[in-house]
Amino acid sequence: MLPSQRHLFDIPDDVVWLNCAYMAPLLRAVSKAGEDGIRRKIHPWTITPPDFFNEAERARRLFARLIGCDSDSVALTPSASYGVSVAARNVSLCAGQNIVILDEQYPSNVYAWMEAARRAGAGLSAVARPVDGAWSDAVIDAIDDRTAVAALPHCHWTDGALMDLERIGARCRETGAALVLDLTQSLGALPFDVGAVRPDFISVACYKWLLGPYASGFLYAAPRYHDGNPIEYNWITRGGSEDFAGLVEYRKDYQPGARRFDMGERANFHLLPMTIAALEQVLEWGVEAIASSLETRTRGIAERTAKLGLESLTRERRAGHFLGLRFPEGLPAGLPDALARRGIFVSVRGNSLRVTPHLYNTDTDVDRLLDALEALV
Repeated sequence: MLPSQRHLFDIPDDVVWLNCAYMAPLLRAVSKAGEDGIRRKIHPWTITPPDFFNEAERARRLFARLIGCDSDSVALTPSASYGVSVAARNVSLCAGQNIVILDEQYPSNVYAWMEAARRAGAGLSAVARPVDGAWSDAVIDAIDDRTAVAALPHCHWTDGALMDLERIGARCRETGAALVLDLTQSLGALPFDVGAVRPDFISVACYKWLLGPYASGFLYAAPRYHDGNPIEYNWITRGGSEDFAGLVEYRKDYQPGARRFDMGERANFHLLPMTIAALEQVLEWGVEAIASSLETRTRGIAERTAKLGLESLTRERRAGHFLGLRFPEGLPAGLPDALARRGIFVSVRGNSLRVTPHLYNTDTDVDRLLDALEALV
């Protein structure tokens, strides 16, 4: 288990932030990178044409290392919904087919599919929450020869219920369905390997488990989509865009690989350095080490809260960085606000009190949570 990394964050001693699935606090190094970037924009004469490309490529390479792909398959996006919209524009969908999602799935990987289904005359199939928590079996059963797309997370955003993406990916290939993943609630805290899962697209926002800024994200597009259609048409994704003087010579060709899917103004001179600093720290710690440390933390909380009568998914059924606590008689009214008044911050999602720690949390944080729950419940 990695030791507490609280010293790398600016978190007051009286704050217990167990809410990384809502938003991660910025690392001090990430904040500094953003401040330095703002100062660069104050003095734009320090920004040269190569700067529009070099940092974007650096970020692309870091993200590729994180998921185990080549950088040509990575695009820079502002949000998870942007990447999902790219996927929805490029996968094949016909009348009578269906798109498989989860019941109460996060909307960023739902709304684009609702619109795509409406346009194509296809259906949207929401897999109901299994009583035994075995989501993977339920999803695999729902994917059949009529399924065009399985649009899924790695874990459910309300309680961390885990999907076996390797098995689901194999089922998609068996039936010919595309697999489109939103990994915003898992990547950086849960190991993931493109080669093992073989998805068509992955979209992720950086402001949660990748510890990055808001309005920063990535898209993985499998090589077979590299000649696909972007959702916006900007100058920097076109061939030869490094030559600023030649931009008036409009071109039909694109930069190689998934770069055609890059958002406009991708060379954001304060957000991009922040994203790079965050990815470097995540890679330095190692996702396996982060995951192991957070699993140890949530397992300890689950064991202690069980003594208070609270229920959660078994370790085999949930992602190790997530804990959804359920109360036998329902969530007590005003509980999150009461905890916040004590400086303890968690979320309510669905009928779960969602507890999501990170490496900045300490044993003292956990003790304060348990003491508060015992007093309030």
